[in-house]
Order: sequence, then structure tokens, then C-alpha cells
Amino acid sequence: MSDYAGRGRLAGKVALITGGARGQGAEEGRLFAAEGATVILTDVLEEVGGQSAAEIGAEFLVHDVGDEAAWETVVADVIAHHGRLDVLVNNAGIFQPKQLLKTSVEDWDRTIRINQVGVFLGLKVGGRAMIEAGNGGSIVNISSVAGMEGVFGSMAYGASKWAVRGMTKVAAKEFGRDGIRVNSVHPGIIETDMVSGMPAMSDDAKRERLARSLPVGRLGTPTDIANLVLFLASEESGFCTGQEFVIDGGTFR
Repeated sequence: MSDYAGRGRLAGKVALITGGARGQGAEEGRLFAAEGATVILTDVLEEVGGQSAAEIGAEFLVHDVGDEAAWETVVADVIAHHGRLDVLVNNAGIFQPKQLLKTSVEDWDRTIRINQVGVFLGLKVGGRAMIEAGNGGSIVNISSVAGMEGVFGSMAYGASKWAVRGMTKVAAKEFGRDGIRVNSVHPGIIETDMVSGMPAMSDDAKRERLARSLPVGRLGTPTDIANLVLFLASEESGFCTGQEFVIDGGTFR
């Protein structure tokens, strides 16, 4: 665990982070808690998620983001226990690298259900709770550079991440008058469990070659993403909404 010392940028805020058991979501939770937020991590990985929450002093809820009833239950629990929801990070997602002709309908449906429908439901249920509370808020949707350009071998994933980018812009317009900001984050290759199965990440030599190919000369880390998400969750980004923030070490150019 890092010795990161926060400055209270999220003091008094209640933050819900999906896909928070590990990787980017867990790191976002750690930084949010250090900055004074009450953090609720959700995931389908109950044991790992519970451990991550315990380590950072957060709460954990089991949550299938593709299920509307699950969203209603989770958000109702947050409101019942904390009275408000100030920050929602739609971080949960899966990555199945497959070319178009090798993508089955089952592959497609699973990816869209988690990556796209999950974000839609978060915007719908979480956004409604924020509007009803009347305190404004910030919603951060995790997309990808695959939502900025066509990426070979990522038909279903790319479609879902382009959708997240579009939904973000619509929600920002619809929620703006209620003081709710909505932005999307577009990571490149980040060293997490989700991308460990990529051929380019299969051994140290390949990872090193990939890192050297980036303008910054290294791969991204969950902390890189969490720092940007923290900025978007805080009042420091108070004039930012409906925007996509690319964070990829210069890959998309």
C-alpha cells in the first residue's frame, strides 16, 4: 500500500466505484478514501472485493452491473446508509480480444451487457439518485482508446467503448442543469489483470518492447488512471463535462 497523503479534495463526498475489487477500480477507491471520501466498492468478485475494501477502509457490495435490479438495490443501500451519492465511477468492464469473424453472439452480448448496459444503468439509476438528492455530483465513465479509434481485434469491446463515449455526452447535456457533470476516461494499455492475456503482454520481453514503442517509454499503471479520475471527481474539474480524457502515454495520436 502507498503512503499517499491526501489533501481532502473529496472530503464529505460519498463515492460509488463499480469493478472495484482490483486494478483501476481498487486504486481509485484507495485515492478517494485518502482524499476524505466515503467509498463504496462494488464487484462480482466478492472475496477479492471485500479484501480490497477492508484494506482502504471502504465498504463493499456484490453487484452485477448488467442487472437493473442490482443497480436499484446498490444505490438504495448507499442512500439509506449515507443519505447521498456524490460521485459515481462506472469502472466495471471486461476485455475479450477477438476479431469480427471470430466473435460469437454470446461474446458480443456478454461484452455489451457489462461494458455498455452496465454504464447505461449506472447513469440512469445513479443519476436519478443524484438529481433527487439535489447536491449535484460527478459521474466518470471508464471507456478506452478503443472508444476513440478502431482497434484491430476488438469488435465487441470497441463497440461498447464507443457507446460509453456517446452516452457520456448525452448524459452530460441532460444532467447539466442539475449540477451533475459527466465525463469519460480513455485509458491505453494499463498493467492490470484485464489485459494480462494480450499477446503483447505475455512475457517480460514483449511488455518491454511495447513500453518502448510509446512516446513516454512505459506502460500505464492503475495509479495513472486513478489520479485522472480523482481530478474529475473533485471540484477541481468543475468546468469539465461531456468530455473525453485520453490517458495512454501517447498511443492515440
